Amino acid sequence: MLVLERIQAELDAHPMVLFMKGTPEYPMCGYSSQAVHALLAAGADGLRAINVLEEPEIRANLPRFSNWPTFPQLFIHGELIGGCDITLELHESGELARIVAEALPK
Repeated sequence: MLVLERIQAELDAHPMVLFMKGTPEYPMCGYSSQAVHALLAAGADGLRAINVLEEPEIRANLPRFSNWPTFPQLFIHGELIGGCDITLELHESGELARIVAEALPK
């Protein structure tokens, strides 16, 4: 499977995907850590996280796929929401909790 097809398959299979450095339990950069904390605080218990440090092909190709140069990258229902700054802004405004609740029904 080509890497772009693999990225698309992940997005098709999971309502919410965070491409990050490290894992939610062990984030390997401050931005990924902040995004995970915001998502978990917003109730994203079913979050699918992809560690781009262990997936060099995804790390190299995702910026071209999404037209977003940095990590983390949050996708909901296959659409790029953004990186750390946008995730934090959505959390601070209360929108992230609503988005998460709609994307990950209990």
